[in-house]
Amino acid sequence: MKAFADLIDALTLTPSRNGKLRLMVEHFETQPDPERGLALAAITRDLDIRSVKPAMLRDLMKDRIDPELFRFSYDYVGDLAETISLVWPGPNDGGTGDGALEPTLSEVVGRLNGATRQAGPKLVEAWLDQLDSSGRYALLKLVTGAMRIGVSSRLAKQALADFGGQDVAEIEELWHGLTVPYEDLFAWLEGRGDKPVSAAKAPFRPVMLSTPLEESDYGIIRPAEYAAEWKWDGIRVQASCDRGVARLYSRTGDDISGAFPDLMDFMTFEGTLDGELLVATPTTERSGKPKVEGHAGTRRDDIVVGTFSDLQQRLNRKTVSAAMLKRFPVFLRAYDLLFEDGEDLRALSFAERRKRLDRFADTLEPTRFDVSPFVPFETFEDLAAYRKNPPHAVIEGLMLKRHDSTYVPGRPKGPWFKWKQDPYLVDAVLMYAQRGHGKRSSFYSDYTFGVWTGEADAPELVPVGKAYFGFTDEELKQIDKYVRDNTIERFGPVRSVRAEPDHGLVIEVAFEGLQRSLRHKSGVAMRFPRVSRLRWDKPAAEADRLETLQAMLD
Repeated sequence: MKAFADLIDALTLTPSRNGKLRLMVEHFETQPDPERGLALAAITRDLDIRSVKPAMLRDLMKDRIDPELFRFSYDYVGDLAETISLVWPGPNDGGTGDGALEPTLSEVVGRLNGATRQAGPKLVEAWLDQLDSSGRYALLKLVTGAMRIGVSSRLAKQALADFGGQDVAEIEELWHGLTVPYEDLFAWLEGRGDKPVSAAKAPFRPVMLSTPLEESDYGIIRPAEYAAEWKWDGIRVQASCDRGVARLYSRTGDDISGAFPDLMDFMTFEGTLDGELLVATPTTERSGKPKVEGHAGTRRDDIVVGTFSDLQQRLNRKTVSAAMLKRFPVFLRAYDLLFEDGEDLRALSFAERRKRLDRFADTLEPTRFDVSPFVPFETFEDLAAYRKNPPHAVIEGLMLKRHDSTYVPGRPKGPWFKWKQDPYLVDAVLMYAQRGHGKRSSFYSDYTFGVWTGEADAPELVPVGKAYFGFTDEELKQIDKYVRDNTIERFGPVRSVRAEPDHGLVIEVAFEGLQRSLRHKSGVAMRFPRVSRLRWDKPAAEADRLETLQAMLD
């Protein structure tokens, strides 16, 4: 466990992407099988230890520490694993265990996978007595699966690619056919074995990404060479069906099939679609089928697209109720066709793939699939006008794709561009602050902000959004001090901050879009809000009013 604990500790404290990659590569180079494979599975969240749950860990603490003291400690730290690892008496701080008996990672995983829910917590308790603080933290992160260490699954795959000198796209295509602890994969990466043959049906295909369109690129966008599409505000997905197996993947290759059974039920084709997952706003019209704004390929105009706020109701759910399926049904707006009946189309031009996609879409269930329409343009000025005034609130800009572009994994510069709308800006007042996680757990780094409403002589603040990025480390320290110095109430890890017309911190907030929302008191919901800058110079009374946001909606 020590090598795994050291890795988790170092990854948590290392902010840079390249630094994290070096740490993982070094771990793969120095650790034997199956230890390194199990560490990889823990980082990519592909270990499912069912014999221990967070509630069981809280129960263990009842015999070790006064419940009220633990509550205060948890409230301050903000992370269950970190709190227990710090307050648990171990071999170096009064515990009774023997550090020499420290288990290996493979022993921990093996014994927990074979344990019942009665035996699992007892095993964890015994190990907690043997491990030091870092070891306890790694153990608890392992059993809860809450690896908030700043490493995505794709970054871990990039580390594997760096370790073996391979292209990360090759590893991504293999990934869903591999099994923990990945010994065949490591053998191939070290040159000791053949490349694994993916046993997975409907595997993930690494996605092609676009680059932002900069002013220096404007001159190369010519109608004869580029096609234009709307950039829909959903989530990029890949729908893959292969010999009776269907899977829905996120853009990073995570299998999200279980969260969208209403789409999976209609994935009966043979092929791989690349597109945008969106919500179809329900309606009683047309036999109760959801309506969606359609596309030229199938000449349909009977679907109404829901907002990203609607889609958020469906994301990150392990189970989906019947009421949720009815209220927020999803559909896939296809951009590209990568495979058809076992044929790999990625080497074809975009123009040819699009013709194939239009024909393919005619065979799909029309309430669950359609094709993203092309936007006709004759000049670059036409595109600029479309970008400034799109016809739908769920459009956040334009996509520009060369007709001759093949489908290349990664982000090549030139074939595909995204031209998003300029962000909106408002001045808001800080109202609440909450502690962050990981290296931010001791700082108030998550902020709720509001704008003024009501009569001019008696204004009140109404919350309009939350943000937790967009500021520097130095600014974080400044805001944290301001929060502590101006706290008026506490609600667990959340502090209410003094915010009055003559006293308050003004934050310039940037956001990508705005939509009406019945769930928010203000009646509006922001898309991707972030801190643009701190307005220490601006009096709180001069922050924006709710009418400003309502005008943006209109």
